[in-house]
Amino acid sequence: MATKGKLLILPGDGIGIEVMREVRRVIDWLSKKRGIDFAIEEALVGGSSIDAYGKPITDETMKIALEADAVLLGAVGGPKWDNLPFEVKPERGLLRLRKDLGLFANLRPAMCFDALVEASTLKPDVVRGLDIMIVRELTGGVYFGTPRGIETLPDGSRRGVNTQVYTTEEIRRVARVAFDIATKRNNKVTSSEKANVMESGILWREEVTHIHDTEFPKVELSHMYADNCAMQLVRNPKQFDVIVTDNLFGDILSDCAAMLTGSLGMLPSASLGAADANGKRKAMYEPVHGSAPDIAGKDLANPIATILSFAMALRYSFDLGEEAALIEKAVENVLAGGLRTGDIMQPGMAKVSTGVMGESIVRALDKLAA
Repeated sequence: MATKGKLLILPGDGIGIEVMREVRRVIDWLSKKRGIDFAIEEALVGGSSIDAYGKPITDETMKIALEADAVLLGAVGGPKWDNLPFEVKPERGLLRLRKDLGLFANLRPAMCFDALVEASTLKPDVVRGLDIMIVRELTGGVYFGTPRGIETLPDGSRRGVNTQVYTTEEIRRVARVAFDIATKRNNKVTSSEKANVMESGILWREEVTHIHDTEFPKVELSHMYADNCAMQLVRNPKQFDVIVTDNLFGDILSDCAAMLTGSLGMLPSASLGAADANGKRKAMYEPVHGSAPDIAGKDLANPIATILSFAMALRYSFDLGEEAALIEKAVENVLAGGLRTGDIMQPGMAKVSTGVMGESIVRALDKLAA
């Protein structure tokens, strides 16, 4: 049987290994029950790669990633490698993947399942039915701009410098991703910047407006200052559909939106590159949570974010939207049935292990497909 494409699995460190094991269950289910197979390779990244090869990612693994249709990553890092030089820390493997794959658009959905409405710190009526997408520019802005650094001034005091810088094309390409996603959702984009005090914000607003007017005029576009956007996310988050913003504001706003759902352990993400002549994009999918070394190896981690990240891969890299929706529905049904890992535990619910949660999601898939 022909495969749907090439998938590289990078479990990484800590709980990444455990949660990826549960994704494998879902992949096996797709093969057995839906006849959907992938050409899968698995490799090391982060601390595990440092231990094996002395570097956070090898050239060989990077070559496989460049040839893959999608990369699925667990998590990297841990205290074992904290004292290594910056250039060889586990996180450098993740950064190289983003850089070499040209992943400039980070997709962070924030969806609140009905069963977890009470887990949010906001009132139930504020978050019930929440389903928004934040598109964050990932390779430009203040995190990468130059000049940067810390310098000593003539009087002996010090000055830290970071430069916020964007070009026309950097803004336009991420705007296109946001508008394209909106056409498949509720046809609404909010662009967030600080055009009132930053020239880079003025350029951002102008270029996003240009892409809207020339390529996506049927999508509703609004502009919002980033500080107001943060306030509105906790005041009335359901007013948003797709939010597109720069690297710094995206970092802040996406974490703010994440906690609307109750737990970082529930949130997937995708990072996309430019479309080629056939419309295919390099892509990496990963849970928002980290390697959680304090619970690693204890079968306590929540695998849902990683399973939902795989569902995003099905939707955006393999054109398998029906199967993605099936997995999302299975997760919803398991939560509605009262099963919880420790991070989302609520009174009256049944606390289960990583493995039991994964097995339960597969059983839910069986029922949905029956």
